[in-house]
Amino acid sequence: MLTMLKGMMRRVVSEKGVAVGPVVAGRVGYGGEGQSYQALARRGYGGNPVAHRCVRLVAEAAAAVPVVMMTPEGEAPDHPLARLLARPNPLMPGAEFLETVYSHLALDGNAFIEVVTVAGAPRELYPIRPDRVRIETGRNGWPEAYLVDMGAGSRRLSLSGAPGDPLHVKLFHPLDATRGLAPLSAAAGALALSNAATRWNRALIDNSARPSGALVYQPKEGGNLSPQHYERLKRELQEGYSGSDGAGRPLLLEGGLDWKPMSLTPRDLDFAEAKNGAARDIALALGVPPLLIGLPGDNTYSNYQEANRAFYRLTVLPLVARTLAALVNGLSRPEEGLRLEPDLDGISALSAERSDLWARITAAPFLTDAEKREALGYQPQAPALDS
Repeated sequence: MLTMLKGMMRRVVSEKGVAVGPVVAGRVGYGGEGQSYQALARRGYGGNPVAHRCVRLVAEAAAAVPVVMMTPEGEAPDHPLARLLARPNPLMPGAEFLETVYSHLALDGNAFIEVVTVAGAPRELYPIRPDRVRIETGRNGWPEAYLVDMGAGSRRLSLSGAPGDPLHVKLFHPLDATRGLAPLSAAAGALALSNAATRWNRALIDNSARPSGALVYQPKEGGNLSPQHYERLKRELQEGYSGSDGAGRPLLLEGGLDWKPMSLTPRDLDFAEAKNGAARDIALALGVPPLLIGLPGDNTYSNYQEANRAFYRLTVLPLVARTLAALVNGLSRPEEGLRLEPDLDGISALSAERSDLWARITAAPFLTDAEKREALGYQPQAPALDS
């Protein structure tokens, strides 16, 4: 089964343009049609249930992480930047905006955001599809502007180095300094194998889960079927005996025709092994523990709670921290000292871990109250006012 699927996958990969030859520097995961944003969006997010679920799981979990706005004076929930992220534009609430940004990062490795300013201050944020953005570099090789394809034309968004410039959040790319590498592109082979296995399985179901057999023409006087008789017999088999409607229907044979049944071995019919292996690779590339998407045989965590905790610690929180840092860096000035931090106490998956931390710090007699507050991530307590 695996041999047949690998051969089928090679044909699919060749047809869909996945790079199988030497890699061109700076274009890995983006230049080839099979690994472009549109290809991964259609055949991955839109055509593969495992990839779709993993991308949504990461994007929705990251967008739901509560965020705290920090200034040198402490928490500032009413800061203009906090209000901007809560309602980035009139068309999208904050959660939808962030979910779009995280989905773009998973499917392309890049997230572009247009910033609308009023009197020099950011007022609205709009995500831009990464496949519509072309980066214009200067003589030093670093970006100078973003060219956004609008269909009928393009817009040029210049970079001035001041708050209000278009934002570019990207993941690490070993061969490109200007664009990120999509996590899903690293699983392009597994994605093609999974989709090929699904098509193969569907084809077998349409043919009664086996290559039905062969009709052998053996007349007593020898010879072959005439072209007219061959086409008529082929047409009758396709119309009357193929597909689920024709399963089990008796076959009427004329003189000289003999039916030779054929079948696949149980090893060849082991679709689950091939599909689950591809699904694990897809989940691995996106940082999702297989246990969270219901894959059997991957219970490497003691329970679902441990898998969920590892998912947040190893995948969600690093992605959130990277994105929040890029937003602060592009929407404020360094001298303002602003920080956007995830509120770990507000993440239910980490509640047991945070409870243990609170218990250990509370029971530490050698720490003062101020040191305990700092260890838990809280600001120093304001001094009481004299009456």
